[in-house]
Amino acid sequence: MVFKKLMQAMGVGGPSVETVLANPNCRPGGFLEGQVHVMGGDHATDVEYVAIGLMTRVEVESGDSEYNTNQEFHRQRLTGSFRLDPGARYDVPFRFDVPWETPITEVYGQHLHGMTMGLTTELEVARAVDKSDLDAVAVHPLPAQERILDALLRLGFRFSRADVERGRVYGVQQQLPFYQEIEFYPPSAYASGINQLELTFLPTPHVLQVVLEIDKRGGLFTEGHDAFGRFDIDYSTVDQVDWAGQLDNWLRQSAQRRGLFF
Repeated sequence: MVFKKLMQAMGVGGPSVETVLANPNCRPGGFLEGQVHVMGGDHATDVEYVAIGLMTRVEVESGDSEYNTNQEFHRQRLTGSFRLDPGARYDVPFRFDVPWETPITEVYGQHLHGMTMGLTTELEVARAVDKSDLDAVAVHPLPAQERILDALLRLGFRFSRADVERGRVYGVQQQLPFYQEIEFYPPSAYASGINQLELTFLPTPHVLQVVLEIDKRGGLFTEGHDAFGRFDIDYSTVDQVDWAGQLDNWLRQSAQRRGLFF
């Protein structure tokens, strides 16, 4: 009897949890729907709660070093406490709102290299270890984000990688403690002045905030440096603008202000 209680305290023979998404695809500001199935073990269990949350991989700078960590950034409790009988099944339907600033993970049906996104499910059990489940989630760009990505591709930029960095972007509205950077290689037309272009999206319910950073090439007697650009896109008028032309003008003006021409 003592051994059995010890095993129960360690979570052996306890309940299990499985999350089934109706559709693992979503967009920033959208939602995910599904059900959490809680299955009873070989003994009655007091469940404290069931919760779900979105988790991504975040790069953290600490002094002179960097490291990656998994960070849950949005969480929703689905239940309060309940009693789960041996072998019983408890189904919990849910609709989970996806934050507007959620990083995108897919573009044109391709996964963005460097991105990780998952829906984590936690079952908190009284006097025992937590049970958890993790399901991959694909976050697709908003139409306004697609317009900017399309424009960069039309200009010849090639996708390099993406990551999520802990910190804040100056001069924008930001709710989450991190931001996504999508990096591009420049086409030959810009390569003489640009090493790399970094793109950050910070959507809100009303406008898409766009931040561009140019990593400038250094010359024989000059140091490389960065240039920043920031603008907002109105969702209702996004299709009325030649974004390839706008981006090309900004890139050229930014380079000319710094004595570079392409």
